[in-house]
Amino acid sequence: MSTVIARPAALFRAAPFLGFAGFGVFWGVWGATLPLLRAQAGVSDAEFGVVLLFVGAGALPAMLLTGRLVDVLGLRVAGVLLALLGVMGVVLSAAAVNYAALCAGILLTGASSGAADVALNTLAATVEKRTGRPVVTRSHAAFSAMVAVSSLGAGALTGIADSLLVNFAAGAVVVVALGLFVFATTRQAHDQDAATPEGKGALTWWIALVTVGAIGAFAFAAENAYQSWSAVLLTDAFTASPALAAVAPAAFATTAALTRFATGTVTLRRPIATLVAASVIATAGGVLTAFAPTLPLALGGIIAAAAGTSALFPTLLSYGLRPVPDGSRGRATSAISTVAYLGYLAGPAYFGLLADATGVQRTFLGIAALTAVVPAAIPALPGLKQARRGRARRSRTPGPPRCGSG
Repeated sequence: MSTVIARPAALFRAAPFLGFAGFGVFWGVWGATLPLLRAQAGVSDAEFGVVLLFVGAGALPAMLLTGRLVDVLGLRVAGVLLALLGVMGVVLSAAAVNYAALCAGILLTGASSGAADVALNTLAATVEKRTGRPVVTRSHAAFSAMVAVSSLGAGALTGIADSLLVNFAAGAVVVVALGLFVFATTRQAHDQDAATPEGKGALTWWIALVTVGAIGAFAFAAENAYQSWSAVLLTDAFTASPALAAVAPAAFATTAALTRFATGTVTLRRPIATLVAASVIATAGGVLTAFAPTLPLALGGIIAAAAGTSALFPTLLSYGLRPVPDGSRGRATSAISTVAYLGYLAGPAYFGLLADATGVQRTFLGIAALTAVVPAAIPALPGLKQARRGRARRSRTPGPPRCGSG
């Protein structure tokens, strides 16, 4: 079951953008507040590294199950889950006073985040199909932009209040308000019947979705590596100060947001060309980062990689969900997002193993290899073989006889 209206109202069209903005607010506050969270729980760096794995442990099963919930209850679920995520931040900040409580809180926060992620992506894909506008890519742009803005805001608030609870409470006010907006603008829509394919058709359908998600896993792994390790690169390889090193992830997030806003129409109309171009740019950025002799060149490589990687997953998601019937879009989003998220989780471990063997800077060559896989995998995307066969049949069909022929 999913939301369908003949001519989407302006507020309904705005819902995925504001929903993803709220999602970005939460994760911006999260990133800026992690040191306070670690200090309040009184855990070591090693223990905290293990605890952060619980984000993925909570997110994966929630992502897998949420799609069916959206199909049954409708897109208003996205607003509820977004508001729940904002509340979970406050609960975590109040309850995380020791190692066990921190593990439990982060597990539940990860589950809330994974569920909201799938629901919001389903909402964006539905609005995109109804309007014919590049909603998926530009909603992800709103997420990237708000991550950058809210992380700076949370950093400033930390300087004033130095309080974990104050940071998450301030974020929750925004996130819950936007969640309620999403709920209010989707709850009155009616439903359109559509069934998931059965039998052999169902197997083909699921294989197609998993294929899209598998390619997305390479994109996610690369994106996470740049976002997580770019500051470490500037610190280790170029002895940058902490303040200067922080420019790298900020530049990455800003470039990702601008790229997604700017390329939205192209990603919708020319998805395959977008995937090829984006992967080439991302791969070139990775190679430049791996061999850059100076800090400005390394930063240039990171920015190029941001421009390339940021276009990959939204384009894949939009392309993969386009032919999906309305009543199955939640489950389809779950399938694609869950498989792709495995790459996001595996990225740090992959990078860490390479860094031990080659050093941090040369490891970016291994990240470039991930995005280089995308063009080779594109022929496996669903719909391409059928499109090629259709073009071939059209080319073999004889045209009308020319005048005077006989």
